[in-house]
Amino acid sequence: MRTGALASLYMILAASPLAARDILLTPPIACDLQTDCYIQQYVDHDSSDAAMDFRCGPLTYNTHSGTDFALRSIAQMDRGVDVKPAAPGIVRGTRDGMSDQIYTPELAADIDGQDCGNGVAIDHGGGWSTQYCHLKQGSITVRSGDRVRLTTVLGQVGLSGRTQFPHLHMTLRKDGKVVDPFDPDGQINCGTPSMETLWQEPPPYRPGGILTVGFADAVPDFGNVIAGTASADILGPDAPALVVFAHIFGGQEADIIALRIDGPKGIVMDETVILEKDQAQLFRAVGKRHRVDWDSGSYTGTARLIRNEQVISTKQSVVRIR
Repeated sequence: MRTGALASLYMILAASPLAARDILLTPPIACDLQTDCYIQQYVDHDSSDAAMDFRCGPLTYNTHSGTDFALRSIAQMDRGVDVKPAAPGIVRGTRDGMSDQIYTPELAADIDGQDCGNGVAIDHGGGWSTQYCHLKQGSITVRSGDRVRLTTVLGQVGLSGRTQFPHLHMTLRKDGKVVDPFDPDGQINCGTPSMETLWQEPPPYRPGGILTVGFADAVPDFGNVIAGTASADILGPDAPALVVFAHIFGGQEADIIALRIDGPKGIVMDETVILEKDQAQLFRAVGKRHRVDWDSGSYTGTARLIRNEQVISTKQSVVRIR
C-alpha cells in the first residue's frame, strides 16, 4: 500500500511500550518465508520524509503502515497461496471484486479510495485489529460477523488495489494506532533485533536476496520476470544468445551482483554488476551471443548477491541445450 488514500488510515506508532502483550501473531500467509515467499517491506519507523524499517534498514518506504508478505512471481499467485488470520477474531468487513493487475498511474482514478484492493478486516478484541490487503479477486471466503481461527482461509494472495507485485499487506492496530509487530514499543536499537515482539515465532529478517535465477535466449522483459514466465528449461544449439538473469529484492547501493554460467566445457562467462542505487525489486542479466552452435548438455547459472564483501544470497538454475 502507498500514500494517498492511505494517509487517512495511517497513524503514528504507539509512543510508549505496550501495557500488556495481549495478542500473539502467526504469519498470515501459507508459504515458507525462507524459500517460497519473503517480506518485502516493513512498517516505517522514521517520522521524517525518509524511511527506515525496525532494523534501521531500507526495507520500507515513507509512511508504510504494515508488513508486506510477497510472492516470487505472478505464476505463483496464479497457483494460489492462502491467506489466514494472524490471530483469532471476528470479521468486521470485507471487499472483493477488484481486478488483479499491476498498478500504473493510469489506474489511479479507478482505485481512488480503494488502495487496499480486495481485503478483510478482523477484530481480535482488546482494541487489537488486523487488516489484510491486495487479495486475489473472487478468493475471499469469509463474511462480516464470521468468527475465524488460525486455520481459517480468508482468501488468497493477489494483485488488487495499489500494488506492483503480488503480495499480502497486513496492518496491525491497537486502539486504531499502527503497531509494528516486529518492534511494538518503537524503541529501536539499530543493528540489534528487538527483544519485544508480538510474533509467536518471529519471521526471519532477510535484508535482501535473490528470488529467482533463469536462462533465456535474450535479455527478458522485467514484466515477464515478475510474471515468472521468462525462464527457459531447454534451448536449441542455435539460440541467438545464452543469457542468465537474476530477480532480486532489497537491493542497496554498492551491492554486487555476480552472475556466472558454467557449461559442459567449463566457464562460459563470469561477470559482476554494481548497483548504483537502492531498489526494492530489480533484475540484472548478462549473456553471450551465439557465434557457433552451443555445445549440447547442461548449463548452470549462478547468481550471488554480495554486500559489504559478504555473500548474503545465492541461487542457481539449470538449462539444457539440445
